[in-house]
Amino acid sequence: MKHSEKIILITIISFATIISAIIIGNAYSTRGKITNKIEVTGKAERNFTADLIVWNGSFSKQKKEMKEAFKQLKADEIMVKEYLLKKGIKEEEVVFSSVQIQKVYDDFYNDKGSYNRIFAGYKLSQDVSISSQDIDKIEKISREVSELIDMGVELTSDAPDFFYTKLSDLKLELVEDATTDGRTRAEKIANSAKARLGKLLYANLGIFQITGQNSNENYSWGGALNTKSKEKTASITVRLNFETK
Repeated sequence: MKHSEKIILITIISFATIISAIIIGNAYSTRGKITNKIEVTGKAERNFTADLIVWNGSFSKQKKEMKEAFKQLKADEIMVKEYLLKKGIKEEEVVFSSVQIQKVYDDFYNDKGSYNRIFAGYKLSQDVSISSQDIDKIEKISREVSELIDMGVELTSDAPDFFYTKLSDLKLELVEDATTDGRTRAEKIANSAKARLGKLLYANLGIFQITGQNSNENYSWGGALNTKSKEKTASITVRLNFETK
């Protein structure tokens, strides 16, 4: 073997020895530092009662002449407003929408079977919305509003919607409760494994769900939001990952 070849061989062996030493050294330094983890899901639920009711209705008039339809619709608006105020609803809780105008046509087939349509007039409609924290009163009125029909007002009433004005605070409370529940679960698992719970590595917040109490509503992937039940249940989950020692 030539002298130059010996030098190259010695250099390669030396370099390989150094690399091996570094790998072995790193393995030794990280020995015993493998992090064990526990992943748990914490859950929290809270029953609550809505504190805001929103009730919507609409009324309409149809006449050949738009001016006459508008005149009668405005008369109905006055009757609806007076009715609601007499029932004890505050004036600032009642909101009337702008007037919607629709042309109406009568469709028919003549003796020869040809399709025809003729102008029948204008249908004008208007919405009325009541928002109040006096839930029992508005709920009662929404069931009695058919009295307006007897007064000649063509009123259509929707079922009330129920909301909660402190939803943000409730959500924060549930997140705290769910996190506490998750930590408790993780501590029990760690104790049973003769380990000690370490720091929280990460947390993922689940979907915030609101369903009617004692209902069979399904949870939604994007989060359920029940507005038809006065008595509701809010729930949330949080996935936690802890280090164990």
